[in-house]
Amino acid sequence: MEWNFRTAEQLVTALRAGDVTSAELTDEAIARIERDDAAINAICVPDFDRARAAARDADQARARGADRPLLGVPVTVKESYDIAGLPTTWGMPQHRDHVPSEDAVQVSRLRAAGAVVLGKTNVPLGLQDIQSFNEIYGTTNNPWEHRRTSGGSSGGSAAALASGFGALSIGSDLAGSLRTPAHFCGIHAHKPTLGLAPTRGMVPPPGPALPVEHDLAVVGPMARTARDLTLLLDVMAGPDPLTSGAAYHLTLPPARHERLRDFRVLVLDDHPLIPTGSAVRAGVHRVADALADGGARVERRSPLLPDLTEAAMLYRQLLFSGSAAHFPVEEYEQLRTRAAALSADDRSLDAAVLRGMVFSHRDWLEANNRRELHRRGWRRFFAEFDVVVCPITPSPAFPHDHHPDPRERRIDIDGTAYPYFDQLVWAGLPTMPGLPATAVPAGPSPEGLPVGVQLVGPMFEDRTPLRLAELLEQKIGGFRAPGQ
Repeated sequence: MEWNFRTAEQLVTALRAGDVTSAELTDEAIARIERDDAAINAICVPDFDRARAAARDADQARARGADRPLLGVPVTVKESYDIAGLPTTWGMPQHRDHVPSEDAVQVSRLRAAGAVVLGKTNVPLGLQDIQSFNEIYGTTNNPWEHRRTSGGSSGGSAAALASGFGALSIGSDLAGSLRTPAHFCGIHAHKPTLGLAPTRGMVPPPGPALPVEHDLAVVGPMARTARDLTLLLDVMAGPDPLTSGAAYHLTLPPARHERLRDFRVLVLDDHPLIPTGSAVRAGVHRVADALADGGARVERRSPLLPDLTEAAMLYRQLLFSGSAAHFPVEEYEQLRTRAAALSADDRSLDAAVLRGMVFSHRDWLEANNRRELHRRGWRRFFAEFDVVVCPITPSPAFPHDHHPDPRERRIDIDGTAYPYFDQLVWAGLPTMPGLPATAVPAGPSPEGLPVGVQLVGPMFEDRTPLRLAELLEQKIGGFRAPGQ
């Protein structure tokens, strides 16, 4: 029997029933990787010997009566997570020999849940791209069209799932790094509420694995079904035991509704700063039609929606202020000179980025206060609505573009070129205020490429967009493997 495209939930059921062993699942997954990954290049650091040993241990534990949420299920892990004994490079050549001595907290949680780790998946240099390629491990191709990107920065994980290389994966998201690869590869992913899942051990090398809460950045689950996202999120969520976990326990609120007809949804397909391509717009409309057909209350506009232009500008400032904080002093001073020369009337996205890169602490505090005003606006919004449905990026997966200066790259939207990083405005919609967002497949483009949308929910009500994702999957279908 072919197990590689079964859901994690189905695998757990089969393992509990004795229909298959973890050793068999693991051998089958490894065989598929060895057969198919030369063309995809998703698994950059295989760990097959330890995976087989872990699978045998899982089978022995089950024979003794043990039962854990993921006991015996083969999974993968994004390269940026520390795994004891394996390199963590973030794609940076100067750190190709960096080998941590302990697991990241999320890897520890996977192992405690009984998962079998097959290996690590590819990433872009420093996790700072919408594609996944680097000098150490090369380029990860989209399983649907090898000449196109699988996305970034969790592109290796998305490509692995679409190719049947393990049932689950864990990634991270600062600028759409979970959601964009899911959209490009036709899988599911969930960006949790900011702070819901600890990030310790997902740190650029050679830095120590400190229990630090990073602004904007989260870690989260990736899967082929919405129910599997919930299964893995329950493993990942909860405070770090080295910090607030010493005093607090997590109890997520239940989903607001169980039935499709009870959801109140705002559908967005236009952004004031960048157009939405026809293929993505069609995907948004398919979801909107399915919601309306299922009896949900679907609206196209609301005066309660926070200002999208201001939100995008604020997101870019907060995002790039964090990255520029680590630049060399000489480069930072050059940025300050360029920012000082900007016209006071320049309110472009590029100007917002440049100003954000040289934020003073006073500037950052002011921006953070404006973020709190947006959060207040979202709380008011979610008193009237349950979920926002909107694009993840304006287009499906684009052809590989490895121009060394990303500022020279362009994204094609229905035949017109736009600045490469302008496509991040949709990713920033939930990221800036820290809201949860679930990426779901929404059907193919006319060229047969996957198209996804994101379901944005209220802060710490992650189960609400996840439940809607399950209902949509039942209504319009979900993952399908390349070639199916």
